[in-house]
Amino acid sequence: MLRFYAYTGCDGCRKARRWLQGNNVAFKEIAIREQPPTLSELEQALKAKGSVKPLFNTSGVDYRQSGMKDKLPRLTTAEALACLTGNGNLVKRPFLIDSAQGISLVGFKENEWFDALQTQFSG
Repeated sequence: MLRFYAYTGCDGCRKARRWLQGNNVAFKEIAIREQPPTLSELEQALKAKGSVKPLFNTSGVDYRQSGMKDKLPRLTTAEALACLTGNGNLVKRPFLIDSAQGISLVGFKENEWFDALQTQFSG
């Protein structure tokens, strides 16, 4: 099942949720701040994106306050992923994943979501 990590105060998350519901795509919603994606889910997203920076919410308060802009280039991949698993506010959202189907989407771009999820559409 698709795991939809989101934050209620996130406009992109609200748009993505409405889009999923409007296309009758089944998903399980998870509060990203309380339960960040797992290490294996982040590793799958990393493989899809090619680098760790696209996994970070670079416009977020936590990113700015922690000085992550300067720290991130010096972190190993393992250290960067540990930051993400430890703080859901640092993860770019919405974050949609289904390990079994190889689906990994970070941020809401309707055309990317359509291409990746069209086999999920029902009704």
